[in-house]
Amino acid sequence: MSRQCSRTGCALPATATLSYQYARSMVWLDDLSDERDPHSYDLCERHTGRLSVPNGWRLEDRRSRRQLVTAGARLLAG
Repeated sequence: MSRQCSRTGCALPATATLSYQYARSMVWLDDLSDERDPHSYDLCERHTGRLSVPNGWRLEDRRSRRQLVTAGARLLAG
């Protein structure tokens, strides 16, 4: 069974997992994890594409290249 996006009101399937660490002011975006982690958030393509981090924070996108190309092609197509 696929997991849904963690954003309130969104029923789209999750495609990436977001995690963060306050002490390092760091956000990581990874391929969807195999299992749900209570310390991270699963996001759909739409919300992953709109993601922004607070001023002074860094975002490290660690998703696989294939996943990024597929998501980009879908955004261009639709």
